[in-house]
Amino acid sequence: MTDYSQSTEQEIVSGIVSGDISAKKYLYCQSARYLTGVCARYVIDPEDIRDVMQESFLRIFSAIGSFQYRGAGSLKAWMTRIVVNEALKHIKSTCRFELIPLTPDSGDIMDDEPDIEGIPLSELHGMIRELPVGYRTILNLYVFEEKSHKEIARMLNIKESTSASQFHRAKNLLAERIKKSHNINMSIAYER
Repeated sequence: MTDYSQSTEQEIVSGIVSGDISAKKYLYCQSARYLTGVCARYVIDPEDIRDVMQESFLRIFSAIGSFQYRGAGSLKAWMTRIVVNEALKHIKSTCRFELIPLTPDSGDIMDDEPDIEGIPLSELHGMIRELPVGYRTILNLYVFEEKSHKEIARMLNIKESTSASQFHRAKNLLAERIKKSHNINMSIAYER
C-alpha cells in the first residue's frame, strides 16, 4: 500500500489511473469533507447530499483519466465542478428548482451589501441554506463558483436577466436576514 501523503496531485491521479486503491482512498479522505461542504451549499437534505456525493465520486473516479493538470489546485477545482454539476442535476431532476416570480410589490428596497462582520461563518452559511432554492443556487453559483450571469443562465436554462434579478433578490433577502439576526444578537448582548 503506497503512502500518498507527500505526493503531488499528478502522482495521486497517476496512482488512481493505474488502479492503486490507496490513491483512491487518499484522494477521497483528503477531499470528501470539502466537497461535501460544496454540495451542502446547494442541496439541503442529508440523504440527498449523500446521494449527490456518491454520484460525484463515481463520476470523479470514472473520469479521472480525462483530468488535465493545470497547476496546483486544479484537481480540487475539477472535482468541485463535478460536485456542483451533480448538485445542479439533482436539483433539476427533483423538480425543486423554483425561481421566485417577479411581482410588482417585490420592490428592490435594499441594495446594501450585507454587513457580515462579527457573524460566524457557520451562521452565514446557515442563512444562505435557508434561502429559497432558486435564490440559493444562483447566489452560490455567482459568489462561490464565480460564474457570470451569462454562464448561470446557460447552466440553468434561464434568461441572463432572470439570473441577475434572482441574485439581486437573494442578496437583498440575505441582507435582511443578516440585519435581523444582527439586531437580535445585539439586543441579547445588551440584555446581559
